[in-house]
Amino acid sequence: MTADPSTTAIVANSVLPARREALRLPTSDGLTLVGELAQPESQAPEATLICVHPLPTHGGMMDSHLLRKMAWRLPALAQLAVLRFNSRGASSAAGTSDGDFDAAIGEQLDLQAAIDFAVRRGLPNPWVVGWSFGTDVILKFGATHPEQLREIRGAILLSPPLRYTSDEELLSWARSGTRLICLVPEFDDYLPAEPAKERFAVVPQADVIVVPQGRHLWVGERFVRIVLDEITSIVAPEHAPLPPEWSGPMTRWSDL
Repeated sequence: MTADPSTTAIVANSVLPARREALRLPTSDGLTLVGELAQPESQAPEATLICVHPLPTHGGMMDSHLLRKMAWRLPALAQLAVLRFNSRGASSAAGTSDGDFDAAIGEQLDLQAAIDFAVRRGLPNPWVVGWSFGTDVILKFGATHPEQLREIRGAILLSPPLRYTSDEELLSWARSGTRLICLVPEFDDYLPAEPAKERFAVVPQADVIVVPQGRHLWVGERFVRIVLDEITSIVAPEHAPLPPEWSGPMTRWSDL
């Protein structure tokens, strides 16, 4: 079978069309966060991803590779809005957010600021998506502010280390009843598959999905596609699985 000459393969640095808006998000404790909202180019989004990035003290930011690939691809391929931001003290090419790293405590106010923005803008069907440290921020936020969970449809956790989240906070999340999906790499560096199943067993509504051969950082296009397909199948199932090619305009990101 010959390749369709009218389509182009989607690769690691492919950037598909979207309406991209630079954001400044105010927090309730007086900080301003740098962020971006990417939406489908010519129609309203069907659902919204609010992304919380990995540990900023180890390089985590809104441009961490999984999150920026969500923003580069999912508005065009799955009709999703993708909201990313730098948590307090974190930096990316878009700039540096006010404040300092606060070990998943103050960062809960950062997540609240993003959720509040999504609600004010009327962005539909919001889901929070955390990666590594971002999963702890989400879990602690849900335990501390369970009433705020009514604003979201659920949470998707990528490589949850449960470094900052206590068992009591997991139980609080269980009592909220809010949907929780955990994508756990089989060979995660911090919380591999079997220990993850044991820890999340206290949350009846948690669905632990083990990704064979995966590791904490999801390096490689194979694993990026697995993660993006899983997220799409949860929040916009009619668009899953995502196509590997694109027939419209496309640019390429360069870090050089």
